[in-house]
Amino acid sequence: MNERQPVRRPGGRAARVGAAVHRAVTDLISERGYGNFTVGEVAARAGVADSSIYRRWGNLESLLTDVLLTRLNAVSPMPDTGTLKGDLRTYAAQVAREITGPDGPAVLHLAVALSSKGRQGVRAADNLRTERTRQLQSMLDRAHDRGEHAPDAFDVLDHILAPMYIRVLFGMGPLTTEYIDRLVDRLL
Repeated sequence: MNERQPVRRPGGRAARVGAAVHRAVTDLISERGYGNFTVGEVAARAGVADSSIYRRWGNLESLLTDVLLTRLNAVSPMPDTGTLKGDLRTYAAQVAREITGPDGPAVLHLAVALSSKGRQGVRAADNLRTERTRQLQSMLDRAHDRGEHAPDAFDVLDHILAPMYIRVLFGMGPLTTEYIDRLVDRLL
């Protein structure tokens, strides 16, 4: 007996539905904030049946976690400028573009909201920290291999990324190149 399995194509209908649902979630978070919309509203905005969302994600919190983790895993590649200072400045500038872009504040607000919402939210926050730490550690290891003194990954989080996140979350002014460079210089 030769049973044929359906062929799944990357970029097929499932990918289009996923992208439309993710876009709808991000838009609704930007417009209304966390917790102020339903699966039905996401489905209507995405142009899909709410049963499609339940079948694929199970519930709204799983969907929100998937949106957050997908966005966080789509970070630009780690820079390799030849110096730790150059790498940190370039990386911080990439993060600044990411978090100040059209969806950046919504994604940051989602990360904060989910981190206080049960086991799944804690897992999403842990995944965020793990991914950022992994990215940073690869850059710091490379600097160490070049003979440079490299700080701890958590020092980079505390002294460069956290101040940028706070500024965006609380609308405390732009993340200028000068501001980012000062953060890097203070750490080093």
